[in-house]
Amino acid sequence: MVVLGSSSPARLLTLQQAGIEPLIVVPDVDEQTVHRPGAPEMTAELARLKGESVLRKIEASGELEAPFVLLACDSMLEIEGRVYGKPGTQEAAIVRWYRMRARQGLFYTGHYVAVVHGSDDVRSQVRVAETGVTFADLTDAEIAAYAATGEPQRVAGGFTIDGFGGPFITRISGDPHNVVGISLPLVRQMLLDLGVAWQGLWALDQGGEEL
Repeated sequence: MVVLGSSSPARLLTLQQAGIEPLIVVPDVDEQTVHRPGAPEMTAELARLKGESVLRKIEASGELEAPFVLLACDSMLEIEGRVYGKPGTQEAAIVRWYRMRARQGLFYTGHYVAVVHGSDDVRSQVRVAETGVTFADLTDAEIAAYAATGEPQRVAGGFTIDGFGGPFITRISGDPHNVVGISLPLVRQMLLDLGVAWQGLWALDQGGEEL
């Protein structure tokens, strides 16, 4: 069993497309109270807090028995030394894109991975993946139209590569999954380091068919 401690549809879809059907448990973390000096440190801390929040929820509910694997993530964009999460509003998304267009940034995703065999047997790691992103030189009309879709204000960094925002990204340097919100290669390596084979998480029956 795999538990995804996130409400992100993009993370869920990424895992499903990779053959994993996770149980969703949404963490309860007040992100506004967490402060760290940079995006790598911030995303790592928030991923850890989200994972630990989900662990407490699972333990309190008693509805899921070990063993299981728990994944939790947090993403942010750093551009010209400033760190950005979700814009939140249409107006903020427009201002954000005025700063982002024709520039490059670094997209960070903190990953918390835990292998849980019981409340007193939890092995976990926290690591951060980094991907370079180059933004197109959008016109004011394109920025206004993109913000009007409602997409940029809902996502970390204010853009996507797999939605309305795809045409506005001209270059990706590194793992593209990381920009979606979960780096599959990094999660695979973290699981290997915790003694779990990635292919053991696939939702397949004994004949190799999807469950």
